[in-house]
Amino acid sequence: MKRLVIGRGSVFADLLIIGEAPGAQEDLEGKPYVGKSGKLLNELLRKAGIDYEEDVYFCNVIKCRPSKNRKPTTREINIHKPWLMQQIKLVDPKFIILTGSTAMRAILEVKDPISNLRGQWINKDGREIMVIFHPSYLLRFPSKEINKPYDLTFKDLENVSGKLYAL
Repeated sequence: MKRLVIGRGSVFADLLIIGEAPGAQEDLEGKPYVGKSGKLLNELLRKAGIDYEEDVYFCNVIKCRPSKNRKPTTREINIHKPWLMQQIKLVDPKFIILTGSTAMRAILEVKDPISNLRGQWINKDGREIMVIFHPSYLLRFPSKEINKPYDLTFKDLENVSGKLYAL
């Protein structure tokens, strides 16, 4: 199937979460972040005190699943980026979380490794942006030890929650 996967959540959200591209479950349901990665992200958001049903809008850089679930190409990102930028403009969030390097590179236009930017607030176009590890990465490296990716991501989301609800 090749379904367009636009977004899910509140279009009035103050927090926008941008991922890479739809996976198999997202392609099937037509919604982003509903597969294993989405379930893990929802769990982390809930634990960090973020109401993902009311206060978050989810979308991806790429709006349809790349063949063989591969990383999107630069060409694909460039084709889909105007659509993503329009989504950002329409939702008009105060905060954006970029999950993983594809979203980070598409929005911030940097080539840095994600470990150089994750966990820091970056101001771009009047919005505060936080880069976190993609939940699929956390599924591959599930250790919950201190300063491992899961723990760092949880701390990043607590940081986001503090700002989001301090408004």
